[in-house]
Amino acid sequence: MTSSSITTIHSRDNTFVKDLRRLAQDTTAYRKQGRVWLEGDHLCRAAVERGQRASIAVFSESFWPLAQVEWVQAAMKIVVIADSLFADISGLESPARMGFIIDLPSPAALRPGAATVVLDRVQDAGNVGSILRSASAFGFRQVVAIKGSAALWSAKVLRAGMGAHFALDLIEGVELGELQSLEVPMLVTSSHAGDWLHRAALPWPCAWVLGHEGQGVSPALEARAAMHIRIAQPGGEESLNVAAAAAICLHASGAGR
Repeated sequence: MTSSSITTIHSRDNTFVKDLRRLAQDTTAYRKQGRVWLEGDHLCRAAVERGQRASIAVFSESFWPLAQVEWVQAAMKIVVIADSLFADISGLESPARMGFIIDLPSPAALRPGAATVVLDRVQDAGNVGSILRSASAFGFRQVVAIKGSAALWSAKVLRAGMGAHFALDLIEGVELGELQSLEVPMLVTSSHAGDWLHRAALPWPCAWVLGHEGQGVSPALEARAAMHIRIAQPGGEESLNVAAAAAICLHASGAGR
């Protein structure tokens, strides 16, 4: 890496800084820019370990002297910015000292026979990221997000996913009708009806449908379900958080196949 590959920026009005701020703070800016912001060494390391290559690596000025040993070959271009600018860009309470900009992966084609997680308007970024982690952990490689779900490559979903994005085929902005091409049985979670999860004979592969935090799964998808599944809650709570329910259901499928 030659010195000509390294750019240092101190101006808040720099075009690169403005674009990076939008990428970090606007949940859908990645769609307009065609690139994704990964903030923090954990996410960056997870991306590298799963074969991702950064187009630009960004470091705070105070961290750069320490970062050179590990990260100097991390990207084709390196940008070093003033600490105050990094703090202004960051979406974290305690700003990270580095991040990657990677090209937005091309949308995956829906695979009809793949083990799938369907997000039916799940809107909380933390929930969505947690579900992606569970999907990756338990062998569901395809995640389909119906329109109205949180933006899958937004900074908050990426942080909650903790690297799971790079092990999954992600398809977002899907219309309900497009799910007709799925050939695997569709399983719908319910808090009040259906087979008990711990007693059910779960098919594999299958598609688990996880619904909106307040409204649940849409009637259209309920009607198409091959099975309705509920989770026993001997403690007596009315319902589970959607991310918690997802982890339980996906584990039951993955461990039981």
